[in-house]
Amino acid sequence: MNVSMYQAAAALGANSRWQEVIAQNLASSSVPGYKKQQLSLDAIRSGLMPPGSLNSTGAPQFFTLPHAAVSTDFSSGDMQFTGDKHDLAIQGKAFFEIKLPNGTTALTRNGEFQVNSLGKLVTREGYTVMGKEGPIQLDLTDGEPFNISSTGEVSQGENTVGTLKLDEFNKPGLLKQLGAGYYATGNPNVHAVPVTSTLRQGYLESSNTSVVGEMADMISAQRGFEANSKIIQIQDDRLGKLISDLGTPPA
Repeated sequence: MNVSMYQAAAALGANSRWQEVIAQNLASSSVPGYKKQQLSLDAIRSGLMPPGSLNSTGAPQFFTLPHAAVSTDFSSGDMQFTGDKHDLAIQGKAFFEIKLPNGTTALTRNGEFQVNSLGKLVTREGYTVMGKEGPIQLDLTDGEPFNISSTGEVSQGENTVGTLKLDEFNKPGLLKQLGAGYYATGNPNVHAVPVTSTLRQGYLESSNTSVVGEMADMISAQRGFEANSKIIQIQDDRLGKLISDLGTPPA
């Protein structure tokens, strides 16, 4: 078995996945509240070395292959003042609760909201922003502006129209990414915990992605990809020469 060929091929796959993660982070770096994806590499034991390969104690040796795992970095982004009453930023680890068109619930840190033609508070994609008692419904005929308190109460003039539904979890890193800054629960190890976060109206949380850092990582990933491609080519040429030599009868 050509162990180095397998290891280089596995590393090639890991570097390819790393480049995909970086591309996703760069594409979403301007999305408010977006949390960057990060890749970690582990060595997993995959099999025995060829016969005769023993360690210092005389026991058979195992070889390992690199394995890539992707996780989400939920560290907070910077607070940016916009002055727009529709914009909200979360101070803390909570998420806004959103209702998707298919009726399922999603979570997001993106507080770039707007009011649709029916008077409902929605995301910029048009998804309904949920309150503790249902969708947040505003009166379009009322000329009074709406305000949102630090604890999520939505008021229009002197009337309270609802309270935003915020969710916090014990292990946010286990949330499932849906794309475009949306997440879903479903992991049995993820449980809701009491909400301690607060809101800031007129602010947005920026993405925690560093474009400069991602570009540096992209260069490293490309170099790793090229190096492992070269190793595979070298091993392939070596095997080809060996087969050619074995197939050539002695003079």
